Formats: sequence, structure tokens, C-alpha cells
Amino acid sequence: MKKMKVLTLGLCFLTVFGCSTKQGTGALIGAGGGAALGAIIGKIAGNTAVGAAIGGAVGAGTGAIIGRHMDKVAKEAAAQVENAKVEQVTDKNGLKAVKVTFDSGILFASSKSELNQISKNELAKFSNVLKNNRDCSVDILGHTDSTGGDAINIPLSNDRANSVVNYLQSCGVPSNQFKNVSGMGSSSPVASNSTKAGRQQNRRVEVFLYASQAMVDAANAGNLN
Repeated sequence: MKKMKVLTLGLCFLTVFGCSTKQGTGALIGAGGGAALGAIIGKIAGNTAVGAAIGGAVGAGTGAIIGRHMDKVAKEAAAQVENAKVEQVTDKNGLKAVKVTFDSGILFASSKSELNQISKNELAKFSNVLKNNRDCSVDILGHTDSTGGDAINIPLSNDRANSVVNYLQSCGVPSNQFKNVSGMGSSSPVASNSTKAGRQQNRRVEVFLYASQAMVDAANAGNLN
């Protein structure tokens, strides 16, 4: 797989493998609360599926078809992953997308980027979602808390994001399904770094599934279920 560059964008969609707390485990959260966060997809994706070409091609009818399809993807993801939070979000084109957040404490030992056996089991199940929905493009972002500084956090978050991608590929997910894999360091907190609970929420890995050009084309042709 081609080497993925580290992006220091800031704001949501993934973080050094450390989801929020387990209160969201196995739950599917509606699109309303995550809509603002969804805009980051387009910024990261550049001219890929969520870029300007799709932005000008999607009408209301096509958007509704994609929305229903992504509802199914979200339900499948929630059914497969027990130790992750599944949310429905909206990308910059107004299309539904799915965000899956894994707690870094589940995936990695402290300050490490090697996946443990429990995390491999979780990701193996999650890989089925990606393989069953190959018309979804995928972004993976690693996040950390603010402890340690960028010199440590950016490489660590990048290594963790790539560890997830590499393992998902070993489970049969095609490499071309991954569009952006990045370490965000501590630039995109979802909670305060001044508390232990907040730092735990900020340590996470986020996976975004969103419409590829192939999905938009299928929706336009009326061939997307």
C-alpha cells in the first residue's frame, strides 16, 4: 500500500485510537449530532469521491438513495463492532456518511502502535463491513490527547492509523478502498484535555465510510440498493 502522509488538519473524524467512552459501544447514533463533524471528510478527501466532481453531480433524488444505502451500512457496522461507537454523519456535499470510533485503549497498549489480539478480533469483524460495502470510500484518522507534544503524538497517531489499515488489508479489504490515512496528533480534541476522562475520549481512531464515485454513479443509474 502506498505510504500515507501525515495530515495535521485538526477537527474531528478520527484520532489516536481512543474513542469516547464505552457508553456508545454497539450503539448507532443518528446523523443530527454528527453533521458538523462530517464536513471534514471533504477537506481530507480532496478530489476523490467526496470532492467537487461529486458535489456538482448529486441531486436530491440521488442523495436520498445514497442516504438509504448508508443507513444500511451504519446498521451493519453497529451490529458487527461491539467496542466502538457508530454514528451517522454528513459530508460536505450533504450526503450521509458513517463514522466508527475505536477507543485507543482497546486497540493499543499505552504509547504503542502494535495491535493487541482483542483489537485484531474486533477489526476482523469490522473488515466484513468494508468488504461488503466496497462502494464506500474509507478514511482513517488517528488521534491523541495533548500529553507529550506533537513530536511524539503525530508519529504515534500516524503509526496507529496505519496499523489499523494494514490489519484490515490483511483481512482482505482492498487497498484502493482507503483514501486517506492520517495521524492528527492532538489537533482535533472532542473533549477537554484537562481531565483524565477527557484525555481518554481524545485518544481514539476514527474510521469514516462515505460515498465513492462508483456509489454516486450507481445511485444516478438507479442501481444502488
